[in-house]
Amino acid sequence: MKATNIDAINGSAQPVQIEIGCGPRPRFTEYTSIDMLEYPNVDIVGDAMDVLSKLNDNSVDVIFASHFLEHISDLDGFLKQVVRVCTDGARVRFEVPHFSNAFFYSDVTHKTFFGLYSFCYLAKNNMALKRPTPDYATVEGLELNDVKLVFKSYRPRYVRHALRKAVQALVNLNNYTKEFYEENLTGIVSCYELDFYLQVKKS
Repeated sequence: MKATNIDAINGSAQPVQIEIGCGPRPRFTEYTSIDMLEYPNVDIVGDAMDVLSKLNDNSVDVIFASHFLEHISDLDGFLKQVVRVCTDGARVRFEVPHFSNAFFYSDVTHKTFFGLYSFCYLAKNNMALKRPTPDYATVEGLELNDVKLVFKSYRPRYVRHALRKAVQALVNLNNYTKEFYEENLTGIVSCYELDFYLQVKKS
């Protein structure tokens, strides 16, 4: 049974999974949903940073957030809270718009750009990407295991959507094709979003 409030999360003897910034349609109904707006399917209503600050250390086993990170001002502070509340080995997944997504610029609430290498600056990089990145912003305890580039179009552009899915399969073949795409092809075929797979490692 999922925890539906902060006390239940802090006192749970079972693994806790949370979805942050879920909006009116949470992706995973079995996760504890958190959003600042009081939608019918939201379990905990509140600012994400405020909710996380009230959770105990090592109280969460899985965190998912889709199209949320680009809206927050203090990304470093948020990620440090994520690491604090997560158990050792916890899985963390973030979906964010890719910088080549034209719709990104239409939303004036977006504050941060994301590309293939973004979490190489923010976490220990386990992906063996060839392009080196500095580690001055690394959040201790957070490790990047994989990134998927997601291509899609919106209804009713089904043919365009199918073509973009074909591009997605080619781009995600390996790290080389991901890096080749981002360096050379973003101006030809835009990417819709990035799917970052991370893990908390405290030991």
